[in-house]
Amino acid sequence: MSDNSFTFEGGPVAVLLIHGLTGTPSEVKSVAKAIARKGYTVHGVQLAGHCGTEADLLRTGWRDWSRSVERAFDRLRERHEIVFVGGLSMGALLAINLAHARPNEVAGLLLYSTTLFYDGWAIPRSRVLLKPALALGFARWVRFVEDSPYGIKDDRLRERIVRAMQGGDSGSAGNAATPGGSLVELHRLIDRVKKALPNVRAPALVVHARDDDMTSLRNAHYVASRIGGDVEKVILEDSYHMVTLDLDRDRLVEHTLGFLERRRPRPAAREAAVPMLRARAG
Repeated sequence: MSDNSFTFEGGPVAVLLIHGLTGTPSEVKSVAKAIARKGYTVHGVQLAGHCGTEADLLRTGWRDWSRSVERAFDRLRERHEIVFVGGLSMGALLAINLAHARPNEVAGLLLYSTTLFYDGWAIPRSRVLLKPALALGFARWVRFVEDSPYGIKDDRLRERIVRAMQGGDSGSAGNAATPGGSLVELHRLIDRVKKALPNVRAPALVVHARDDDMTSLRNAHYVASRIGGDVEKVILEDSYHMVTLDLDRDRLVEHTLGFLERRRPRPAAREAAVPMLRARAG
């Protein structure tokens, strides 16, 4: 299984980006490049079990995916005092989970298409039976196969990704199906994140497409209303689920850069405060 993680070196402030379930770091790569061009160091992590076969994925669970994120975060923290963490879909859940585990270390959250409920307009109604089936132990017989529009409104981009996916290029396009065992792990992560949200104090940028085909705006509203820190919410009008790749990508980058600029601590301001405090003490 190849390593598709990447790092774009930039300035002293770093950003860790996390892809989604069955996905690949390429989902966030173009956004990472745009952020790095503005002077940030950006790392895209590859989650354990991903970019390989379904069997590779099934040998891992949410704790393994979380450890991938923690290790990548720790490596960034060795060189960067300020690290923001963001993710797409399940990657957003892993970002929230990390901020809950490291409350004083994550500078802020970039939450793209956060996935707590699979309730988008393209999800079959029969999917409501999926969670009960998994809970009853039928995971080995369940396999969720993604169908058109594959989270992408851009027709040309969708065709290119589908060709790669159907050609077995999981390193660049991810897997075409999600096995039941991995869905069980996803639901365990979802339950954990729902409970953690009120205790997450890091400021968050919540970005979601109005016409998300997989996860409706309910997901964004749920996160924004329950997370414990300050929230900036952005609704995109010309994308589906894969907002880091789709037609509103430039707008997503614009809002991301604005959030990073507003939320990054100002070392100069902290240093200026020191002599002022000393003067008051004197």
